[in-house]
Amino acid sequence: MLKHYFASDFHLGADSLFPSEQREKRIVAWLEDISHDAAAVYLVGDIFDFWFEYNKVVPKGFTRILGKLGELTDRGIPIYFFPGNHDMWVSDYLPKEIGLKIIKEPLLLNLEGKRLYISHGDGMGPGDYSYKLLKKIFASPLSQFLFAALHPRWGMGIAHAWSKRSRAVQGNTEEFLGKEKEWLYRYCEDFLEIDPSIDYFIFGHRHLPLDLVLSNGKSKYFNLGEWLTQQTYGVFTNGEFQLKVFGDTSAKIIRCL
Repeated sequence: MLKHYFASDFHLGADSLFPSEQREKRIVAWLEDISHDAAAVYLVGDIFDFWFEYNKVVPKGFTRILGKLGELTDRGIPIYFFPGNHDMWVSDYLPKEIGLKIIKEPLLLNLEGKRLYISHGDGMGPGDYSYKLLKKIFASPLSQFLFAALHPRWGMGIAHAWSKRSRAVQGNTEEFLGKEKEWLYRYCEDFLEIDPSIDYFIFGHRHLPLDLVLSNGKSKYFNLGEWLTQQTYGVFTNGEFQLKVFGDTSAKIIRCL
């Protein structure tokens, strides 16, 4: 039975509790482990802590994971890459050289009689208007053009300095304060009023592995967690979506009816 696998928030390039290279090796081991029964793999944002492609230059490093992803696509396993807020500046390198399929908008997917809604999740839900404005600025072609005008030495230096301010690098822990205070949960509730047919909402970004039942009693919101410390991922098979943990970690999946 082939399965669909989901993961997010690797933040490769950022050293946190574990060095990025050590984390990369674990991710490659996971990709190898699932490769025997993967129908598809969905990488749901912030795979890299920063990514930018100049015309002739791509970020240094990531050799192991890019090689493994290229191997899997060569074997006919489709891999879908959803840019997150840290790696939104992907262009044509990953599709051309690695064979990834870039998905820049939320994806509605019909699988085995179920409807899945997949997105990284940043900028969704109520509030956080300052970030939503900042995202529009960074996502604009003008911002990318101006950044590309910088020499890579300066551009990458600025990017890594900015990246060090992120919660991924600083080791900030996330807390679950109840369903109603989860803004992605509220986004799901609002979306169901427009389209009540969604069975599973699947997001990253939150850095908490969440399995929450929505108010209609049948739909669920899943957050994939992260790989900085938890190594959590999602798997869809036989019409059911589940969160799992790879290896021996202290990850705790939060489930709430």
